[in-house]
Amino acid sequence: MTADKPFLLERDEPSDPSLAPAIPETLPEGRAMQTAMRLAAARRRRSALGRFALWAFGSLFAFVLSVAAWDFVTSLLTTNTLLGTIALILVGAAILAALLLALREAAGFARLSRLDHLRARATTTTTLAEARSLKAQITALYKGRADMAWSLSRLAERDADILDHDALLRLTETELMAPLDTAARAEVEAAARQVATVTALVPLALADVAAALFANLRMIRRIAEIYGGRSGTLGSLRLLRRVFGHLIATGAVALTDDLIGSVAGGGVLSKLSRRFGEGMVNGALTARVGIAAMEVCRPLPFDALPRPGVTETVSRALAGFFQREKD
Repeated sequence: MTADKPFLLERDEPSDPSLAPAIPETLPEGRAMQTAMRLAAARRRRSALGRFALWAFGSLFAFVLSVAAWDFVTSLLTTNTLLGTIALILVGAAILAALLLALREAAGFARLSRLDHLRARATTTTTLAEARSLKAQITALYKGRADMAWSLSRLAERDADILDHDALLRLTETELMAPLDTAARAEVEAAARQVATVTALVPLALADVAAALFANLRMIRRIAEIYGGRSGTLGSLRLLRRVFGHLIATGAVALTDDLIGSVAGGGVLSKLSRRFGEGMVNGALTARVGIAAMEVCRPLPFDALPRPGVTETVSRALAGFFQREKD
């Protein structure tokens, strides 16, 4: 019986350690999402002189445009009645469209303010009468929606048996918020997958930042619609800035090894390409933004129902990425 001997592999040329590929020193940071957050949440503080100048130039531009339109229509009516009438109708249609857009934006801001008011009342309610009044306002918010008919009927059946304000609020949250939370989580997961895919597959500079901003804006707008706060363009931008500003203020943008390690495990990132790792981190940041948007748009704070976890949401949203890597 012979003893085991070491196996030696001789090479004709000596290996050069300097030719080995460099080991990455840092993990992906999700630069696209962090840049998008800072761009959307940036607040430019204007001085009093700057605000006055902006108002003056805006008023002058609107006045000059109005006078030019008036002179154009009146002169055209003088020279050609038919063309002048057409111009007058078109100007009237443009003014009507501007008024309708302004009314839509105002209604969007009012709906968002209503959600904020309901959420603030839920934290200060101390009596059963106040709880029933708050519950009536929340049910009125979803009255007429086909997807909420069954939940509203269940809440109405069990309402009479509740004699405590905390129990009534918890019942209202359980019956009404559960289906809405499910729909909102689906929107968050879809947006996280979209941002991760675009970041991983599109190598163009700033394209991932634009895609992240667009996907997050659409996600936040859809979440607001789900909870009854359908907003216009300006309202959606304001809501986007509010969510991003909250995340930056609380330090939630600094997403590195802790969250990704809990989602994928420490050894997975070492096997991924740089672009793929960036996509995964951007998707995780999008999921965190979505959960923050749920808290901002929800008419009731999370109490009876658990707050969605970032790790769980990211795991479901990016499950396809991990499966492909395993294959």
